Amino acid sequence: MESRHADVARVDAAVETRAPTGETAAYVLGADPALLVDPAARTGRLDDLAAERDVGHVAVTHHHPDHVGAVAHYAEAHDATVWARTGRADAFEAATGVEPDRTFAEGTAIETGEGAVHVVDTPGHAPEHVGFLAADGDGRADDGGGSALVCGDLAVAEGSVVVGAPEGDLRAYLSSLRRVHAMAPDRLLPGHGPAVEGVAVRETTARLLAHRLDRERRVREAVAEGWETVPDITTAAYDKDLSGVRDLAEATVRAHLEKLAVEGSVRWDGDRARPA
Repeated sequence: MESRHADVARVDAAVETRAPTGETAAYVLGADPALLVDPAARTGRLDDLAAERDVGHVAVTHHHPDHVGAVAHYAEAHDATVWARTGRADAFEAATGVEPDRTFAEGTAIETGEGAVHVVDTPGHAPEHVGFLAADGDGRADDGGGSALVCGDLAVAEGSVVVGAPEGDLRAYLSSLRRVHAMAPDRLLPGHGPAVEGVAVRETTARLLAHRLDRERRVREAVAEGWETVPDITTAAYDKDLSGVRDLAEATVRAHLEKLAVEGSVRWDGDRARPA
């Protein structure tokens, strides 16, 4: 089937999430049949849109609770094909309560009535994290022309994304950001917050990369100064009030220490860090 830029519609739903917006965006790509991505909760607007577009496929960018809450409802209501990441079917079923019908991998094409949507591997925030690319041209996942990437929790227009241990992998996350920066799709459609369009796409990926590398520098400096434990390194590496988010900050620092240890920049035994 010819792949063209599928019409993408968004519906935000209030969910229990650590994201500042308090909402997660579901996206409907194409029509007759359509692909529904990240139905976090059932809403009247999403019910109507799913019926209008004739949802035939359901998938998620990753398995976190604030992205999967209504997978079972929309899959059953529309007798839709449910997709999960290859090798992660059991984790998907545990998160959603639904056994997937099919699995996808990098480059898999999910056919809608308006063209193919391609899977783009973007691990890091979660090990199974993917994006869904609707594109003009030949529809290849590396073709950024006229494209929209539903990017889940890879990127946000403002602030930053949590990449925290034990699931978060900063080496993978930075690679995913660099990949999307190189792809330069016309639009990034995140799970939380507004869309990112045009020149702001590369500005956003560059900002997120710079933010992560700056945090890494601060963590490395804290270790060099003699701080050893995650709580102490976190206090030294963050120059802001962490009330209400300290657990996320500490998980992020732990992920940075794991990355730095793999790269030989620090010594880290899971409890204490020391200069390499």
